[in-house]
Amino acid sequence: MTEAPTSVRRPPAPNPAERAKTIATRTGPASLLPTCERADLDGERVVPLLHHVHHSGSVSVLLPDDHQLVRAAKQTQRGELAVMVELADQAPVALREPIRGLLWITGWLRPLSPVSARARAVAIAETRPDERLLDVGHGVTLLRLTPASLVLADAEGTHSLRPHMFSAATPDPFHDYEAHWLRHLEADHADVVGRLAKHLPADLRGGRIRPLGLDRFGLRLRVEADTSDHDVRLAFSRSVDNPAQLASELRRLVGCPFLRGGS
Repeated sequence: MTEAPTSVRRPPAPNPAERAKTIATRTGPASLLPTCERADLDGERVVPLLHHVHHSGSVSVLLPDDHQLVRAAKQTQRGELAVMVELADQAPVALREPIRGLLWITGWLRPLSPVSARARAVAIAETRPDERLLDVGHGVTLLRLTPASLVLADAEGTHSLRPHMFSAATPDPFHDYEAHWLRHLEADHADVVGRLAKHLPADLRGGRIRPLGLDRFGLRLRVEADTSDHDVRLAFSRSVDNPAQLASELRRLVGCPFLRGGS
């Protein structure tokens, strides 16, 4: 994936901590990888049964009781294992290159006591009900990763974050609205997407234009050309935080005063 040519001044975007918090808030694909070589670990990526990133940046993961990572964490002298969790930000529309960004959280993974595990499972279920949480203590172990550092890589660049920066950030106001809105734009308003082509560099207007992302500062488009993909950010005239303001900004970008957001 390559970015479209931009001017010296880049369009405004959420800061790295906000973007990281937005990725973590979604339930995209996740995998774990030990960060040190051990004879009892094969070093392959592990997809947890369930993962949940907490506001502080700590990560809860569910693994079978007999999983090698569970055994390895219990056998270490400190009862914890150095692990990296990779979170993928996947576009909600079917793109040929669907990953928009990656967030890596590195820290220490440790199994929780039965009492702590049940309490944490209940806390997770209050905001994210999932029947797999009922299996904690019944063949499934709940582990907690305490973050030491975070790294974000997306179209805006690569950024290193400290846990306190992540904890203080808030997700984008459209984080739980974006997927539905982009799918609606793609499926029902192809004409609107086509009219946004006027904002693209001339050499990109012949490619297939797809809705890629939405945040309070603008709309991102993916141009799928014959040889490569290009991402372009179209900036709003102001930061927005609700659907009515979003509809107004989209009307401005399209140049249609009668366009109704969400219609």
